[in-house]
Amino acid sequence: MSDWAIVWFTVRTAALAATLVLPFGVAAAWVLARKRWPGKAVAETIIALPLVMPPVATGLILLKLFGRRGPIGALLHDIGIDVVFTWRAVVLAMMVMSFPLLVRASRIAFEEVPVRFEQIGRTLGASEPRIFFTITLPLAARGVIGGVLLAFARSLGEFGATILVAGNIPGRTSTVAVSIYNFVQLGQDDAAYRLLLFSVVVAFAAVWTAEVVSRRRSIAP
Repeated sequence: MSDWAIVWFTVRTAALAATLVLPFGVAAAWVLARKRWPGKAVAETIIALPLVMPPVATGLILLKLFGRRGPIGALLHDIGIDVVFTWRAVVLAMMVMSFPLLVRASRIAFEEVPVRFEQIGRTLGASEPRIFFTITLPLAARGVIGGVLLAFARSLGEFGATILVAGNIPGRTSTVAVSIYNFVQLGQDDAAYRLLLFSVVVAFAAVWTAEVVSRRRSIAP
């Protein structure tokens, strides 16, 4: 598998993961920013777990859940969909590992939106969905975009969970991070350094852009 094929596969799956996790991350961030309920601290802790748990531990959980004998994997297998050791597992691992970053950035953005703007919308008879899509989300858009970029960057560098739930199958599940590890193990340092350079450049660009976008966010008090 060529370097460019590995890079293209990684970029494609990372972009798909960031896209798929976006609605879930935005919804979770809005709920955490605007709602209060018993057990909220527990929910916040569960969402943040992938940031502090060993990635291989997260991968093991996914393996047990989505393997053919797992509670979710068995149901999917019955309808002809396998996840473990396929490209779907790569996307799944990226989604889970990047989810907390998206939620954190989006939550901060939602918390910075003045509640009085939403209250004005309610007094004018606007429904909650309309308030969200015409007031809250546009004002928090820069923070959400920054969160998506961070999620994408995190997905590009995902290794621990991916190697456990997707493996390293050339042409099917070989990402940049997994391939760097494999090339180092095989003594192919030149190939590893080429992929390392790509990782550094793309990660720097994504994180720098996210910082620029987030810092330009400005909302009147």
